[in-house]
Parts: sequence; structure tokens; C-alpha cells
Amino acid sequence: MADFVERYDVHPRHFWLHGPRSGQPVEFDAETGIWNVYGYPEAQAIFSDPATFSSDTMRLIPKSLMPGGEDFSMEGFITQIDPPEHGKLRKLVSSAFTRKVVADLEPRIAALTHELLDAAAERGRFELVTDLAYPLPVIVIAELLGVPSGDRALFKRWADALFERDTKISLAEPAEPAEDQDVDQDVDLQATLRPWKEMSDYLAGHAAERRTRPRADLLTKLVEAEMDGERLPDDQVVNFAIVLLLAGHITTTMLLGNTVLCLDAFPEQQDLVRADRSTIPAVIEEALRYLPPFAAVGRSTTREVELGGVTVPADQMLLTWVGAANRDPRQFPAPGAFDPGRDPNPHLSFGRGIHFCLGAPLARLEGRTALGILLDRFTRLRTDPDDPVEFMPTPTMTGVRRLPLV
Repeated sequence: MADFVERYDVHPRHFWLHGPRSGQPVEFDAETGIWNVYGYPEAQAIFSDPATFSSDTMRLIPKSLMPGGEDFSMEGFITQIDPPEHGKLRKLVSSAFTRKVVADLEPRIAALTHELLDAAAERGRFELVTDLAYPLPVIVIAELLGVPSGDRALFKRWADALFERDTKISLAEPAEPAEDQDVDQDVDLQATLRPWKEMSDYLAGHAAERRTRPRADLLTKLVEAEMDGERLPDDQVVNFAIVLLLAGHITTTMLLGNTVLCLDAFPEQQDLVRADRSTIPAVIEEALRYLPPFAAVGRSTTREVELGGVTVPADQMLLTWVGAANRDPRQFPAPGAFDPGRDPNPHLSFGRGIHFCLGAPLARLEGRTALGILLDRFTRLRTDPDDPVEFMPTPTMTGVRRLPLV
């Protein structure tokens, strides 16, 4: 791991990449007021018990840190919803991500990959994220959702504003916040609200159009869907669409970039997968374990619970560090090694239980298809030593935002 960290200048905030950690699997951070969960069995227990570990974490955020007014609503934001409402909402779009529906997308994904690589070849340079890892999944999810894929520059601007922020999560409120701290919080809040409002207005406009001119797309399905005999409110439709649009491309963008980075870091594994393309799925699964796109997931306790040998009170925020859990030696022998031969490889990068990533089959297909084509078209996938790799600064996400190849 030391070689990987030094070669790619991995920031200390991505601590799980810096080798084995000391300490307990569950620890309370008094400075932030958050419980950090690092162990695999503890993370698995959290994901498997939504009644105790609620996805509704926003209820614990101090009101002073929450945006107010009509510009911000979490209604319909499925990652923040518990059963039974969660199951009802998830069922509305689950048919769009069945194994058959996803498999039928493979020819379109392959064609798009070739088109994007052809365009990059004409420009005479290749930066993986800009030229392939970002546009490929965003075009696919935009077509499924029914919004113009040509607007992807807008989607990227919104996603960057929301996710590429080097902010530290904290529930602790100082007794007397300094004036400059108030200003900083206001700036952070506005930086979040502005892209959220723009994205909400954009999708609300498309949803309104579907009410009079329905199409065969996911947005129409959301607009026409009924739950408990009633149509979904407008804010639920819009927020559900936001999740699908953002999560539908960000995960694959990071997955593909991370996989190529791993093959650069471990050239012997690139040799092996080139010799046997049937191992591509295993390479992708190990890249997911090694560099999980969403490295931490929030939950809140609904009751007092024993976890990892400690007692966690009710109404506490937990950050479940998937990045650390995926390297727990109790579950993964030699966790710092990149080994696609791991069998089984029960990583938690797509979650577990009722909130298991709805788009995981699509992300895996996009990753497999694109990687196979990359291996066909490039004699070597190698980073540019004169143009360093750049990681996203967000502490809870693992992904490259620039990956120039030679």
C-alpha cells in the first residue's frame, strides 16, 4: 500500500489506503459528535438492520446547519427513506434495472464506448474521466431517464458542486460560533443550495412536460406512478429523479476510473486480464473492494444498541466506513493486496440489504463492457508520469477526477 499511496499522492483523509489502522472497530469522535464504524461485521450488521440503523440521517442535523425554505426538500430522496415507504418507492423503478433490461443495454454501451474513444483519438490525447468514464454512464442514465444527454455539462457542474467538496461532517455546534465561521457556513450552504435548486428546476420542467406528453422513459414512469392510490407529489418525483441522475452515473465514473488505476498500479494483473478476458468481472469486483466509490455511508440509531463491543445510544449519527470495512483482515486475507482471484469477495461497496445499490447491475455492465473495449484498443493502460492522477477531494468518496493515459 505504501507504494500505491506514494505513487498517486493519496491524501491522508483516505486513511483506509494508508495501511492497517489501529484502534477499535467502532469509535466515537467527540469533536464531530459522530460514531465511526470501521469493521466489516459491524458494517454488515448496520446494513442488515434498517429498523435499528435508520437511513434518515437528516433528522439529526442541527437546524442551524440545514437549509430552509422551499428551495430544499428531502421528500422522495430514496437514500434517506426507511421501510415501508422505501420499498414502495424502490419498486416504482426496479423494473428499469432488471437483469434482462440491463443486459439489453450492452450493445448501446459498447457503441457509445467506441464513439467516445474515436472522438478522443481524433483529439490526439486521452484523459479517461473526461473522455470516457464520465460521459459514458451519464449518456446511458440520461437516455433511460429521458433527459437530453447533450446537457451532460450541466449534470457534471451540478455533481462537482455537490460531491467534490472537501468538507468535514460535524454535528457539534460550538456554543458561541465565531463571526467568520458563520460566514463560512453560509457560503457552504449557498454553494450546496445553488446547484440543488438548478437541478431541481431542470428536472421539474421535464417532469411537467411528461404530464402532458408522456414518453417511454423513467421520468414518465415516476410522474405516472401511484403510491397508496395517489400520485407522487412533485418534490418526490424531482428528488427521486435527482438520485437516479446523480447516482446513476457517478458510481460508474468512479468504478471505471478506479479499475483502470488499479491495472496501472498492478501491471501483473493487467497482464493476466489481457490474457484471459473472462476475468474482467473479477477485476472489477476487486477494484470495487480496493477503491470503493462511496467510501462512507451514514446511518442513525433509533435505539440504544451494542455494536463492536461498545454501546451506542439512540439518536446517534454513524459513519460506516466501507473503505475500511473492505480491508478488515477478519474478512479479507491480505487486504492491502489487489487480488482479483479472491473468491468469495463479499465487499460492501454497493451496500447490503434493502438499500443495496439499485443500479449495481448497470454499473457492473458498463464497467465490464468499457474495460473490455479499452483492453482491445490500447496495448497498455498506463498513466502519464508527466501528468499526475488527481483524486476527488471528498473524504467520503474514492475516485479519480483526472486520469491521463499514454
